[in-house]
Amino acid sequence: MNTTACLPSPAVPAGPFPAEVETIIAALESRPRPLVERHRLPRRRHRVLASLYLYSRHGSPPAELFTRHVNAKGLGFLVDGLLPVGHGATVVLVDFEGQLRSIRCTILRCGLVASGWYEGACYFNREQMCFAHSAP
Repeated sequence: MNTTACLPSPAVPAGPFPAEVETIIAALESRPRPLVERHRLPRRRHRVLASLYLYSRHGSPPAELFTRHVNAKGLGFLVDGLLPVGHGATVVLVDFEGQLRSIRCTILRCGLVASGWYEGACYFNREQMCFAHSAP
C-alpha cells in the first residue's frame, strides 16, 4: 500500500509552536535521561504540525499533533486531547525534505503531561526510511 497517498495537507507552522506548547516540550526534554536507553533507533528532532486521522473516528476532524521527534519506526508528539492507545490511524506530516507524507500508524501511548496536554507516540506500521537517522 502506498504510504504517501494524498490526504488534506496539515497546516505547517510558519514559525515556532505556540508558547504553551514550546514550554511543555522544553520541560519534557529537560527531564533526566534514563540510565539505560530503551530506544533501538536514534530519534531526530522534527518540529512540524501534523494531522492524525483515527480510523475509529471516521469522518471526524483530525487531531492536531505538535511533533517532537521522529525515526524510521515512529513519531513523538504533543496533543491537546487524549488519543486511544492501540488504535490505528494515518498521520500526515512533512518530512525532512519538505515532502508531504501520509503514513499508517498505531497509537503507542498518550498520557497527560500538563493541564489539557498529552504527550504521545505512534509507531509506523511500516518502516519509513525518509525518517531514518542521519546527520541534521
